[in-house]
Amino acid sequence: MSQGSLNDNYRGVFDTRLGFGDKPAVLVIDFVKAYTTPGAPFFGQGVVDAVDASVDLIGRARTLGIPVLYTTVEYHPSGVDGGLFFRKVPSLKLFVRGEPLGAIDPKIAPRPDEIVVAKQYPSPFFGTSLASTLQVMGVDSIVLLGCSTSGCVRAAAVDGIQYGYRVIVPRECVGDRHDAPHQAALFDINAKYGDVVSRAEVMGWFESLQR
Repeated sequence: MSQGSLNDNYRGVFDTRLGFGDKPAVLVIDFVKAYTTPGAPFFGQGVVDAVDASVDLIGRARTLGIPVLYTTVEYHPSGVDGGLFFRKVPSLKLFVRGEPLGAIDPKIAPRPDEIVVAKQYPSPFFGTSLASTLQVMGVDSIVLLGCSTSGCVRAAAVDGIQYGYRVIVPRECVGDRHDAPHQAALFDINAKYGDVVSRAEVMGWFESLQR
């Protein structure tokens, strides 16, 4: 199916835009060294590019007082807390607690006052305190940065809308190991779970909130 016929198939059914809210938070998902270190099993140049594109957006959010939260993947050495997911993807052993490749990329490292949520599964909402934390903050919109687009970012978008948050994905600020699943996930997120927009549009929204 061509891109044109795909768009025609979704038009009028999966093409509604939710728009921006009034109280955003930035959620930086799994931008860790395992994805940005050449030669590492999860390495993807698309993730490196997304990290680079996220630096200014994160910095501007901080300047404007918009909360920035992070997620990492972290397992007990036994892997038992990862259940069948840990068995399905054996390379997840890179994220056993203390493994250096599980650390957040220093280009976008969290500040000491920023929350880092440790998770064991794709969605940052599953089995974590994230939803209640965002609720206490009064957040109505989550801006998803991170990787991988087809995995944890998509899972965050699905659960995000299910928890009642407007989901915003700046396309330059998410990445994957291959462009095909990356593009498919962006299409799917934009059709059903949130709005995929440009980084510039998100920055403009942040500035409008300040005004």
